[in-house]
Amino acid sequence: MNLSHWGWNDRLAMDFADYAAGGCCAGRVVSVSREIYRVITAQGECSAALSGKLRFRAGSRSELPAVGDWVALSIPPSGRAAIAGILPRRSKFSRKAAGAVVEEQVIAANIDYVFLLNALNQDYNLRRLERYLVLAWESGARPVVLLTKADLCADAAQKMAETAAVAAGAPVYLVSSVTGTGLSGLEQYLKAGLTVTLLGSSGAGKSTLLNRLAGCELQRIGAIRSGDDRGRHTTTRSDLFRLPGGALVIDTPGLRELQLWGGGSGLSETFEDLEAYAARCRFNDCRHRDEPGCAVQEALRSGALDRGRYESYLKLQREMAYLERTRNRRAQMEEQARWKAISKAIRKNYKNKPAGEPLPAAGCSYGNMRSV
Repeated sequence: MNLSHWGWNDRLAMDFADYAAGGCCAGRVVSVSREIYRVITAQGECSAALSGKLRFRAGSRSELPAVGDWVALSIPPSGRAAIAGILPRRSKFSRKAAGAVVEEQVIAANIDYVFLLNALNQDYNLRRLERYLVLAWESGARPVVLLTKADLCADAAQKMAETAAVAAGAPVYLVSSVTGTGLSGLEQYLKAGLTVTLLGSSGAGKSTLLNRLAGCELQRIGAIRSGDDRGRHTTTRSDLFRLPGGALVIDTPGLRELQLWGGGSGLSETFEDLEAYAARCRFNDCRHRDEPGCAVQEALRSGALDRGRYESYLKLQREMAYLERTRNRRAQMEEQARWKAISKAIRKNYKNKPAGEPLPAAGCSYGNMRSV
């Protein structure tokens, strides 16, 4: 199997050189299910598990393979292949993992474009789209907004204009997987060797679009609820598919909970218009609430800036600040635990050291010191 059909290139070959010297083979992760990884290699598809060394080295789940990752595989003559390492990612779409633990979850890796699907039914939501855009700009890939189910919407042109106003420079397309409307405009993103990921809430039409682009049923499709047009989770995991034309598409489950993750650059990209107003405020530390000379408040009063968009910006800004504080606290706790373990090791080594030998230096474990 030719790995270039799955996105392999000279840069990846350079990154893989050390693994190749160690007898590993390269592969791309196409699905993950309960720590069993399906991987495409030059010899075909195989299942693999994590090597003990990789599992031990991983400090968080974000350092484990995700769909779209290129990995180094150790394949024994008999038995299951083991993933020995992950090649550097050029992009990744991440969110904060669901639940109380502050941890990054990588949804898709090594992607060129992020298709953000927003259905033109009762589930149409600009505020949610802004949240997706923040994470898409953070990913390192290019976001593309798809307004799906255009055949079911009587005011599609108005929705298109509303969406373009918040899309922050990302192209917006009206599409219908039933009639084929707008699909020809996506061809420029679906070229051989490029990787696209489909993201959106359940029922947005991700699997329907994938099946239409593939010309066959790759993913099962479920009905949406009649009350709110929300979908059910018929897609339960991320999968990487290769289309007949050579494009690579990652279909993902509907994300009911999409919490932010990143450094904040995506917020600036998504709300470029609002931050342009903020740059004209009288005070550099303006909070854009009731300060004198606030250009943002003036734009709100004149109607140049939509109040719903302004409130969405403040909400996401608060969420980003809280996330950063929480991550800093976690980092401090991890650092304290590390030094506690070092101190414990020093005390243990001191008790066990042979008589007459010097004490170990702070931060060094006894027996790993070297003379200077």
